[in-house]
Amino acid sequence: MTTQGFTVPDRWKWFTESRYGLFLHWGPYAQYGRGEQVLFREHLNQQEYAEAAARWNPVHFDPELWADTAKKAGFKYACLTTRHHDGYCLWDSAYTDYSSAKQAPGRDFVREYVDAFRKAGLRIGLYYSWIDWRLPAYFDGPEKDPEGWRKVRDYLHNQVRELLSNYGQIDHFFFDGVWPRNADDLRSVELMEEMRRLQPNILINNRLGYSMERQGYRADGGAGAGDSDTLGDFGTPEHLVEVDRTRLWESCQVSTWRLWSHVIGERWRPADTLLDLLCECAEKGGEHGGNLLLNCGPTADGQLPPQFVERALEIGRWLEVHGEAVYGSDGGSLTEFVTRGRQTISGNNLYLIIRFWDGRPEMRLPDLATPVTGVTLLTTGQKLEFEQTEDGVIIRGLPIEAPTRLFPVIRVECESRPQANEWGRQRLWEGDPSRVAEWARGQRGTSVYLDGRER
Repeated sequence: MTTQGFTVPDRWKWFTESRYGLFLHWGPYAQYGRGEQVLFREHLNQQEYAEAAARWNPVHFDPELWADTAKKAGFKYACLTTRHHDGYCLWDSAYTDYSSAKQAPGRDFVREYVDAFRKAGLRIGLYYSWIDWRLPAYFDGPEKDPEGWRKVRDYLHNQVRELLSNYGQIDHFFFDGVWPRNADDLRSVELMEEMRRLQPNILINNRLGYSMERQGYRADGGAGAGDSDTLGDFGTPEHLVEVDRTRLWESCQVSTWRLWSHVIGERWRPADTLLDLLCECAEKGGEHGGNLLLNCGPTADGQLPPQFVERALEIGRWLEVHGEAVYGSDGGSLTEFVTRGRQTISGNNLYLIIRFWDGRPEMRLPDLATPVTGVTLLTTGQKLEFEQTEDGVIIRGLPIEAPTRLFPVIRVECESRPQANEWGRQRLWEGDPSRVAEWARGQRGTSVYLDGRER
């Protein structure tokens, strides 16, 4: 698979074929039910928070059930927050006792997660936060506290090495929370090189900090579109879908309205909205990645919220039928189709993902230039009649009622990889405006009057 400027190596093709990953924000902050950053956002007492974290014991955590649900929901990989900004570790770290292994649970949750998800056939991702709100030296930095900063940086590097040395193959690594440090402070470039030595096939995200020493390295280090041009393997637009033209990318999105961890009273996005995010990523992906990393915040006692499970499994059932339009697709938006839905391409097939089903028996697909050999309503398997002209394709025989509560999909089978005509390549508000002038001039004239004739 080729992108603009680079070829995706074979070891990373699993990422472009997956399209859909599960993000898991989970830790002692779930006890508060007010978001994963409650310690900082509400300026809680540090010692009281730590004592509550040490008592946290999610007795209903069943990693095999999580993995089984993720597989049924159609996810192909997952990423667990091994340590968020509060500093609590979900594994048996040799460098601190502030962990699930050494406090109340007495369990290595990362080990259990990795084993269960790998057994279920999912790729393994780990999230790790640079920032630790407990450690003053992180915020004082090397200028104010050089010795304290050195100890903190060694701690961070050692924990990353630990995670990549003790849990088998790690496929995906998601850094977060650089602020207020930068890549030079963190020595993130050197750490990334060490990570590749430990895990040659790993994909590392772009939240690695800005480097003054190495011109050209840029990264956002937090929420946003993921501005890194060259550092890291994939971009991480957060709360939005934004194509990274220079690398692989995945949009990380919440399944609720805003927060990442379990929140009491949070509102949930409906299944069609979540599915549309996945389809948007696939459509916009081109050959750059275009994945969705959809978040779930498990409850404090270790369960996946039923609201999430209900929505995820509904999408999973849709993917069982329509997955070929998403998994391994090469993006779409081949022709003007916003009035109907989204498009993806895989091989010689163009997939029409219908967001708006109008109940009419015919559908016009403009601007497809490649000869069509067949049209199938993928949702039901029904073969549809079609007529192709130089202006596009007319598809006939569509049912009045939408054949699925979510998005019906039509597969348009072509003689070769689908290509658009000039109108399909140049869209509304884009391209050469002279084509619009010629269109208007040739079909109605030049004047403001009804018949287009000058008076």
